[in-house]
Amino acid sequence: MKKKFAYEQTTKIIFGSGSIAELPDLAAGLGERILLVTGSKKSSRQQLYDSVTQQLRSRGLTVFHFDKVVQNPTTECVEKGTSIAHKEGCQAVIGLGGGSVMDTAKAIAVTAANGGRAWDYLFFKNPQPKKTLPVIAVPTTAGTGSQVTQVAVMTETKTCTKSAVFNNLIYPRIALIDPELTASMPAHITASTGFDAFCHCFESYIHVKASPYTDMIALEGIRYAVQYLRRAVKNGEDMEAREGMAWADTCGGLAIANAGVTLPHGVGMMISGHCPQIMHGESLALTYPSFLQFTCPAAEKKFADVGRIFQPSLRDAEDSRAARECCREIENLMKDIGMWLNFRQFDVTYDIIRKIADRGHELPDYQANPRIADIEEIYRELKEGYDRV
Repeated sequence: MKKKFAYEQTTKIIFGSGSIAELPDLAAGLGERILLVTGSKKSSRQQLYDSVTQQLRSRGLTVFHFDKVVQNPTTECVEKGTSIAHKEGCQAVIGLGGGSVMDTAKAIAVTAANGGRAWDYLFFKNPQPKKTLPVIAVPTTAGTGSQVTQVAVMTETKTCTKSAVFNNLIYPRIALIDPELTASMPAHITASTGFDAFCHCFESYIHVKASPYTDMIALEGIRYAVQYLRRAVKNGEDMEAREGMAWADTCGGLAIANAGVTLPHGVGMMISGHCPQIMHGESLALTYPSFLQFTCPAAEKKFADVGRIFQPSLRDAEDSRAARECCREIENLMKDIGMWLNFRQFDVTYDIIRKIADRGHELPDYQANPRIADIEEIYRELKEGYDRV
């Protein structure tokens, strides 16, 4: 093997059903004053939030609960959480929830330690943060991989811009992954987050800067998503499937932290920036069929590898055939889990689609795609997603 690469991962991973019981002791090792970041307490998760808060306090910790995280979190949301962290002198942050919650927790940890606004520390700006509060990330969904990445995504609403802090300092200190916490996810959220996990693995695998290490992790995640995503959507109480998807999610996060994502994610960020009613996984699904057809000829061998995971009978088939079957199998997966979507379902107009396309090169992800899409190609893919049936 003649390939030069680097791989960095500083997050301690604790994985397994029932591992949430370890949270109080882990938190105590980081400080006495804890900011717990979650979604709204007035939700189906309220019992979980109350239980975790009680366990932390029973350990002698002082807990401040910020429960205002919204889907596609905004800069305003991060600033509210940061204000609490500053006021109360919090020494560590726990993000208990989905990707929006964990990203918000990481962004709060940055601004609480460095001052200013999280938006000041976007990946392309200077100066970058010099320190951060330690974060424990506890996912309650299986999709974003945020528990093991150095990324915190947020939206500036006044400019309809979704972007990210990207800095190795913000890897969570600990990722506590308990598949039991995902068991109550509704089917569509399971599908949307699970599809995101699959996409993380798939896009990091075809990424132009993929390495043998990220390839190994990405293929592992793809195998688990192919085996378990349909099952998890069909039956949320199937704990083998929940555990399998929690592992696929973690593999996806580990892979994108060191390889990255490609065209659909950059476009998807623009979609969510303009249309906050669209979940991240949904934004990917809106362009994925078109993206697959556009990209496949430029990455035939890797598409073929994934096609053979879906269909082991393709082991001896030519790459061209296995690659075509890969595209078809991913589309079938999307249909089976209810992710065959179109923009009309979300009341998005052609005018908005044009604005999204025109900003399609603002994030660098398109440059990592095996085939580069210009603005008009992005517009074409978005238009195909408008009337998809």
